[in-house]
Amino acid sequence: MTRSPICIFALLLAAGIARSSTGQQSNAKPPVKGMASTVGLYVYPEKQQGATQQLTDEQQCYGDAKTRSGYDPDATTTGAKTQDQKAGNDHGAAKGAATGAVIAGATGGDAGAGAARGAIVGGVRARRKEKKQEEQAQKQTDAAKTQQQQNQDNFKRAMTACLIARGYSVK
Repeated sequence: MTRSPICIFALLLAAGIARSSTGQQSNAKPPVKGMASTVGLYVYPEKQQGATQQLTDEQQCYGDAKTRSGYDPDATTTGAKTQDQKAGNDHGAAKGAATGAVIAGATGGDAGAGAARGAIVGGVRARRKEKKQEEQAQKQTDAAKTQQQQNQDNFKRAMTACLIARGYSVK
């Protein structure tokens, strides 16, 4: 019998704790996820702006930043097209073999040996050309990435300035 009052007391205590924690959760405001979060900005109201007002301000500042920076983060970008250069090696070797055979035949040498030497030289030239093209393509890709990053940074600065002017803290 002494166990029943203790169990009842424990149940009432647990129910009271659960009720009070539920009440505290309903008072907490959930974080607002707006346009700023899509570009990696964290926005906090400093002048008691409501969630609806914050979303409206973020949307307007997002549009303003697009206009001022000339950059649209939502626009899809297309990657640089890469070409399969492996077929070029065979072509270079074949071209070198033909040249080597002609030169060897014209000078009275063994056309087969000239073709073999020409194939080696042609293959080396083709690989050098391919490597140079790959390096150039990589430089262009890096330059495009750098430009895109600069555009994103300009967009973020414009959006941050707009939101700060409307009374928000932006990180």
